Amino acid sequence: MPETALVTGASSGIGEQFARQLAARGHDVVLVARRADRLEQLAGELPTEAQVVACDLAEEAASLPEMVKQLGVDVGLLVNNAGFGTSGPFLQHDPGRDAEQVRLNCEAIVTLCHAFLPEMLNRGRGGVINVASTAGMQPIPYESVYAATKAFALNFTDALHTELRGSGVHVMSVNPGPVPTEWQEVAGYSDERSLSVPGEISAEQVVRESLEAFDKGRRSIIPGRTIRWFIRATSPSPRALQLRITERMYRPKK
Repeated sequence: MPETALVTGASSGIGEQFARQLAARGHDVVLVARRADRLEQLAGELPTEAQVVACDLAEEAASLPEMVKQLGVDVGLLVNNAGFGTSGPFLQHDPGRDAEQVRLNCEAIVTLCHAFLPEMLNRGRGGVINVASTAGMQPIPYESVYAATKAFALNFTDALHTELRGSGVHVMSVNPGPVPTEWQEVAGYSDERSLSVPGEISAEQVVRESLEAFDKGRRSIIPGRTIRWFIRATSPSPRALQLRITERMYRPKK
């Protein structure tokens, strides 16, 4: 019987696709996000049991484990997908919004891993999928905070994967490149201010390739052949060259 999966940020985009594809594989799911109406609609469309927890993880991550406990479920797969970005010159950001971004993209995944991993280890089985980003693989001017939070998520996941090797609990990071979701609008991009990053793929493809990689015990995945090869080609470059490339790609267009 597939483990119950808890998916954060399940109301849209990649999180919604994780919920749909995990349910199609037979997993019961716990759907977590701020927008209860969207979660309820999604829950009604899934073929397995789906329970809804409306929660703002930037403020309430520490409360989520008790909320889940009240549902009477044992979480066997944790998908830490919730997150958002900010864009533009750092000093033009709202400081409070950037602090919220760090809490959600970094602190929340640590909090939830602390909460749900011990029982997985006791059972000798389970898994964690942390959604990071190719943005975390290099510094990105004009997405400085977002890229740094995803570097945290990637490095944290790599270390945790190694610590838990052989335990029966598998930890993997997902590192998408450009994916058309609500993320771009929230981050402040528009049709007039778009990104010139190669390799755009759908949220459906991101999740499909990610679950296939998870089945194989992979430590991390970059979904999509084009962005995967782009990252491989640029990764050996000196940091100064990476900064020149990303500064030109992400510089706001006037």
